[in-house]
Amino acid sequence: MSKQVILVTGANGQLGKEFRVLAINETGFDFHFLSREELPIHDFEKVKNFFTEHRPAFCINCAAYTAVDKAESEQDLAYLVNAESVAVLAEISKQYGTGFIHVSTDYVFKGDSPEPYKEDSQTGPISVYGASKLKGEIMSLTNNPDSIIIRTAWVYSEFGHNFVKTMIRLMKERKELNVVNDQVGAPTYAADLAKAIMTIIKSNKWEPGIYHFSNKGRISWYDFAVEIKELTGSECKLNPIPTSQYPTPAKRPAFSLLDTNKIQRVYGIDIPDWKMSLKKCLDHLKQAS
Repeated sequence: MSKQVILVTGANGQLGKEFRVLAINETGFDFHFLSREELPIHDFEKVKNFFTEHRPAFCINCAAYTAVDKAESEQDLAYLVNAESVAVLAEISKQYGTGFIHVSTDYVFKGDSPEPYKEDSQTGPISVYGASKLKGEIMSLTNNPDSIIIRTAWVYSEFGHNFVKTMIRLMKERKELNVVNDQVGAPTYAADLAKAIMTIIKSNKWEPGIYHFSNKGRISWYDFAVEIKELTGSECKLNPIPTSQYPTPAKRPAFSLLDTNKIQRVYGIDIPDWKMSLKKCLDHLKQAS
């Protein structure tokens, strides 16, 4: 029996690299990992040629423009990657009967909710990055109503640039660090998200629409840094500061906790607590060093 083909775009990003790790043990599928250079996903003809040749059963779009602050001055590029490219993948996936899974973000929300955001909560991005990702969601569902969109938040892993790796480095370099303590959410270990997406693919149950996924918990960036400090045994002093003392070109949502009940209910996905996942990631980083 021939294996089902899975196309993973954005293969060199954090999530793409976690899929590479996961794929080693997923022997029932034929994975194709493609970077932006290998498959420019805004190019309709090139994407269509790939689909014609390989006929993927699933397309997991991990490609994203994620430089939140730079997006403020690189709007065209942010929209090209986060919206126009998504529209192309969604449309071609529909033409070929390919299950399209697109990864989005908590930044589609304004950040002023008193309770965790549900999938149908009012969106209202406050940055170019958030607006470009929301446009991607809209184009995905417009071009392919059978899309599955997974919003996630505060993604980190052993790979690429992220908060965890930055904190580990800065705690080694400095005696003292200021960390924002008035932005609330929950982190996502990219390995957990990759596993959840594979659970959806292997469930033989395709229920289109928007889902939320992040690890269990409710913390600030400061709380996150404190746990990293404790688990790594760092001596660095951490000072909690308000967002107003750490100005950035792009605004961040003050509250972006995602309600993850739907993905747990529909696909029976077990979501680990954020502390457990952070420890796992740090153990992997230790082994790799």
